[in-house]
Amino acid sequence: MPVSRNRCARATTLVVAGAMLALTSALAARADAPVEDEYLAVVLDQARLVKMPERVATVVVGNPLIADVSIQPGGLMVITGKGYGVTNVVALDRAGSPLMERKVLVKGAYDGTVVVYRGIERETYSCAPFCEPRVTLGDGQQFFGRNLSQTGTWLGQVQGAAQLGRR
Repeated sequence: MPVSRNRCARATTLVVAGAMLALTSALAARADAPVEDEYLAVVLDQARLVKMPERVATVVVGNPLIADVSIQPGGLMVITGKGYGVTNVVALDRAGSPLMERKVLVKGAYDGTVVVYRGIERETYSCAPFCEPRVTLGDGQQFFGRNLSQTGTWLGQVQGAAQLGRR
């Protein structure tokens, strides 16, 4: 009898584990679906083109620290991810009537990115194919400050060289 109970317990465990896996997969798939339909997803520090409706006179961004918008000829709007989070974009006609309102979700870039945690301090690297530090919101203060300083120094040198080349 003990062998039979043991097999029954294993079978029950497998069935329950299988059901939990199926349920988890279904919930994960369902949780991802509304984000694509409901939000304009933009990657931090990248731009996305969006076709605007006709007759747009004004575009308002809910939180310009999260996303920035610029209007281009041909009815295109460029949305740039500035900070993590959710904001909205509203397009108005000349009378102030809304023509479009969309939520904008700014998320991190994960392609070719490696995140290292040293205790509670985070460091982010771009790896394509070699890993180099990158300036990313949410990194540890020392790592972020050091990389931002180096980037600023390098940018100053590049701009200085460009000015010399124009003379």
